[in-house]
Order: sequence, then structure tokens, then C-alpha cells
Amino acid sequence: MPVARLVRGPPNVPAEPFDLARLEPSFQKWLSSRNDPREPWPPVRSMQAEYINPFITSLRNTFQTMLGCEVHRGKLALASDSYPTHEISGIIGLSGKAVGTVVLSLSEALALKAASTMLMCEITAMDDDVADAVGELTNMVAGAAKATLEQYELRVSLPNVITGRGHVVRFPSEVSPISVPFESDWGDLALKVGLAPVREPVTA
Repeated sequence: MPVARLVRGPPNVPAEPFDLARLEPSFQKWLSSRNDPREPWPPVRSMQAEYINPFITSLRNTFQTMLGCEVHRGKLALASDSYPTHEISGIIGLSGKAVGTVVLSLSEALALKAASTMLMCEITAMDDDVADAVGELTNMVAGAAKATLEQYELRVSLPNVITGRGHVVRFPSEVSPISVPFESDWGDLALKVGLAPVREPVTA
């Protein structure tokens, strides 16, 4: 049974640029198609490719700086409710001039190793300490990316953590999230980000 837990922690990790030219051609084609003016109202708000960069960079830096763990990115893909998650996920909401959700999903092996490293003691079972550690990592990833996207004046919610094999994280219906898988020597993880600018009201 999935369990939600509220955790908190201060974010801030430096970021570095990411090469958008490495995006898959089919993904670039999809992004372009979402701007079709013939699309019926209300259109799905696609997440522009450049929005994902700060989150990818922040995740890499966070895992390297906080854990000494190097992660390797896989292929970007459109996320869906059926897209697989790992055993534990940290979830943060974003609001401001853009709205969205950030999900950091870790395998059990990676979560245990990360929590053990952060707390400087061996943890062998999924417990509150592991949930707190995953929430802290999610907060750092979202917080550093938020600082890079300052033009959107984003506010970051407190993280929730869900545990349980096969749990599902749903995004707002008007946002099309991107999923980015990563591999590491400690285990696998995935980053899902759905972010879309808020439409300015039309005045007469």
C-alpha cells in the first residue's frame, strides 16, 4: 500500500548547462506539434524542452555533491500515468508564473544507499529516515532548478514522499510531463517534470 509522508528541507545546489541538441528527433517533433493553432480549446500545455535542463543539471549536481554518486541519463520520453516508477518517490508542486510538478523516483537499493550516506549510518529497510532523505533530495533538485528559472517566480511546495511498488503519480491534466531515466552504481532512478507557463488573462 503506497504511503504518503510530508518532509521538508532547504534547497540550493549549483547548476550547469545541458546540450539540447542531444534531444531525440522524435521528441523535438512532438514539441513542435503541440503549438498547432488548430488544436481545440483547452490545449494541452506542453513543457518546452529548455524547462527540463535545470532539473537534469540540478539532479546530477545534487547526487554528486551530496552523495558522491554519479548518475547517467537515459533517453527522454513523454511521461504518463502508466510510466513505471520505482519503490519510493518524492513529489513537489511548483506554482507562480508557471505551474507543475516534480517527481524524483528512486529504486529501493538507491534510496537505502542515499539515506545511509546522508545520515552516515547503515540503513537496511525502508523507513521514515529513508522517506526524509528522499524528500530532502527532491527538495534540493527542485530548489536549484527554481533558482535557474527565476523569470517564472516559482514557489516550491513542501515535498510529499510516496512508497510502495507500482504506485502512480498523476500530473495535472493540462500539463504534459517529461520523464528522464537515470542509472547509477547504486541503482536506478527517474525524474519526471511537468511545467507550463500560466496563461495571462485576456483583457478587452
